[in-house]
Amino acid sequence: MKTQIPSGYLHALPKTDLHVHLDGSLRLSTLMELAESQNVDLPADSEAELKEKIFKPAYADLREYLAGFQYTVAVMQTPEALERVARELAEDNLAENVRYLEVRFAPQLHLNEQLPMGEVLEAVTRGLRAAQTAHNRRPEVVNGKDVPFHFGIIVCALRWFAPFMSPYYGKLFEVMSNAREKDIFAAASLELARAAVRLREEAGLPIVGFDLAGAEDGNPAVDHKSAFLHAHRNFLRKTVHAGEAYGPESIFQALTECHADRIGHGTFLFNPEKVRDPAIRDPEHYVHQLVESVAHRRICVEVNLTSNLQTLPDMGGIGEHPLRLMVDHNLSATICTDNRLVSHTTVTRELELAVRHFDLTPPQLRNLVVAGFKGCFFPGDYREKRAFVRQILNRIDLLEAEHIGDVPHL
Repeated sequence: MKTQIPSGYLHALPKTDLHVHLDGSLRLSTLMELAESQNVDLPADSEAELKEKIFKPAYADLREYLAGFQYTVAVMQTPEALERVARELAEDNLAENVRYLEVRFAPQLHLNEQLPMGEVLEAVTRGLRAAQTAHNRRPEVVNGKDVPFHFGIIVCALRWFAPFMSPYYGKLFEVMSNAREKDIFAAASLELARAAVRLREEAGLPIVGFDLAGAEDGNPAVDHKSAFLHAHRNFLRKTVHAGEAYGPESIFQALTECHADRIGHGTFLFNPEKVRDPAIRDPEHYVHQLVESVAHRRICVEVNLTSNLQTLPDMGGIGEHPLRLMVDHNLSATICTDNRLVSHTTVTRELELAVRHFDLTPPQLRNLVVAGFKGCFFPGDYREKRAFVRQILNRIDLLEAEHIGDVPHL
């Protein structure tokens, strides 16, 4: 007889979100308030209308999915707005018992003459730290009945951008007017990697990782190799959006050319029919070797169920998502939200989808949850991380006994 996993247990579990974009996870009410105070025009006057026109339950394609970011980014151009959005994101996660959060965003989208890189990252840090301090001072945390909250920041480079997207990008196009577009993109990534390393070391900011986001097709990660090499040489951990809208070769490139420690999405990891390189004569063997490499190296895959369904309408439904294959192959995989606002989701909801549609057992669910803590780019030293993970495991043991009963662990 299958052990039932109650919703209350999913909510109570300590959780992580290792793949959540700051500018895709605003509260809708905050977006409207900030837009009004900053004279940013929105295409609707109410939350209901915004949900109908922009932040929909379903999207036609990735382009429509990304349309809402022009409005969220527009209201996040001041330190006060960045700090507020970051604090509220942490508070929303804490409310559903997320205890480790890695917030990612592209700082270069928020730069202007009055707002340099350091101030952008400091504002986001202040917001996250305010929520952290409030939680960690609670009596339940102090007396050991709850676990503390930790966070890190991942800076995102973009595979593609245009001059109109920020003053920084506009100036870069102007300065490099004779360069190829891909060289302009690469230059921005390298500058971001250098700034991230410098601010982590000199300002002590909790920058734990470097990422590459944006459309994969036509914008290969190898173009940003210099930026990832700089991050790699300076012990800044790396994650890459790969296998989201391109095939296994994109994942291979992230691992071999960008030294990725984690993979964002990895949706086409198991799809030999998506292999495009004619030099790969046996796509099935190539995919088998790639999966085995990811498994053996314990490369954590950041899974985003709802987001994938929204941006990949040809997937054919959640039952076709490769999460089942990831679990069956014992990969290190963790459940994430991607964008809480744009995808209308929470970590708890994503776990509910996983449990319901993939018939997960309690040990399999536990593995997905724990993988997030083990695979995180923890800002402290390794001994501190191990102690934190032990706290999490003890908490899960108590919750399992309370909500499910004795469960054999794999």
